[in-house]
Amino acid sequence: MPEHFDLIVIGSGPAGEKGAAQAAYFGKKVALIERAAHLGGAGINTGTVPSKTLRETALYFSGLRQRGLYGIDYTLQDGLTIGDFMYRKRIVVESEWGIIRRNLERHNIHLVWGEASFKDTHTVRVQLHEGGEADLSADFFLIATGSAPFHPPGVPFDHPRIYDSDTILHMHGIPDTIAVVGGGVIGAEYASIFTALGVQVTLIDSRQRLLPFVDGEVAARLQSHLGGLGLRFVFNSRINRVEAHPDHLQLHLNTGASLTAECALFAAGRQSNVQGLGLETLGVTMGERGLVKVSDKYQTSVPHIYAAGDVVGFPALASTSMEQARVAMTDAFNLQYKERVSPVLPLAVYCIPEISMVGLSEEDCQAKSIPYLVGRALYEESPRGQIIGDTSGMLKLIFSPADKKLLGVHLIGEMSSELIHLGSHVMAGGGTINAFIEAVYNYPTLSDAYKYAAYDGLGNLERWQKERESLQ
Repeated sequence: MPEHFDLIVIGSGPAGEKGAAQAAYFGKKVALIERAAHLGGAGINTGTVPSKTLRETALYFSGLRQRGLYGIDYTLQDGLTIGDFMYRKRIVVESEWGIIRRNLERHNIHLVWGEASFKDTHTVRVQLHEGGEADLSADFFLIATGSAPFHPPGVPFDHPRIYDSDTILHMHGIPDTIAVVGGGVIGAEYASIFTALGVQVTLIDSRQRLLPFVDGEVAARLQSHLGGLGLRFVFNSRINRVEAHPDHLQLHLNTGASLTAECALFAAGRQSNVQGLGLETLGVTMGERGLVKVSDKYQTSVPHIYAAGDVVGFPALASTSMEQARVAMTDAFNLQYKERVSPVLPLAVYCIPEISMVGLSEEDCQAKSIPYLVGRALYEESPRGQIIGDTSGMLKLIFSPADKKLLGVHLIGEMSSELIHLGSHVMAGGGTINAFIEAVYNYPTLSDAYKYAAYDGLGNLERWQKERESLQ
């Protein structure tokens, strides 16, 4: 293996893999260093792919879709083991390992298994998995080491009944009761998965509602749906103390109340994986929880060192992490290829049901004093919604009354994470809701909800205009 490279990438998650491939595609000599036992980072091994696979598994084993389709009413199948539940997750993750490995080989990227730390600004020392160490140098570096679950102080995470978003994948059995601490993306997703399986879930959050960054109407519909499935919500509350017993946990809240559960999942955010890299000694500027501060080209305070993905913080999505790394490499090597990450970023939360969004919410418009109107379409009024048994879904368009320009799209229901991209493309092109009026969609589909939401929006626009005229 060579000792000097054009680029050394540290971490093989979505940002690391795509950044390495981007540079190698343009003929650069690239090494990628991975300290974990497998490729893919949290996105493949503990986060994005496993949790979404478990969501589909929960839907299958719970029969939740069949309840909507055929009225079959059953929850957890008798005799379901944790092995059954995790089987599909293992198949998918192992397949992804192979896909990443083949991509690296196709681009002639040197894969180095070991843990890296900076020896100086152009050299890393790698403690090799096979034993010994190696010093590798490069003209440029990409830090793509991702993030790990944040552990609040005072919580005994070494107890077998207390999990974070990584260790929950290794739980010994499906419990009868579980407390989920945190109402963000990870907490909401796992709370809905266990609820679908018939587990009694209590979700505890210090804020006033579920998923505060989500449009309020959509979040309320999600909370109502999950509540109807049996999920209990405890808001405006924090965990003061955890009493761990051999067969249960006692969680004491700051309100004076307490609750009992077989186990608990703490989903209290994440922190960057930068420990041991030695970035501080190089003069790389850092923020809270180890976040690496970067420019709009993902360049750190040391010009030839770039960082992308979870390690730089928000939005910390696999989709944006890949794009950040590509932009970083374009800047580093002056490739004149992809010079920015799109300002229009769709986001999905894979609860049951899915929700997805892009652009401004109603609350955003109100906070910024931006005039807006809304158009809605309900799945229950869609033939495809009736066919698939999803009658609780909704598509919501937010647009400017002045010119009908699309400002935001919000979805809840089956296929939300896919449908959002229709709205995202219209927004990226600066389009209006007329784009949906003019389009032709297959029938019956959920996509044509865009057309009916746009018609609803036009009706609201006409009423708004008449109200203005009457006041003049």
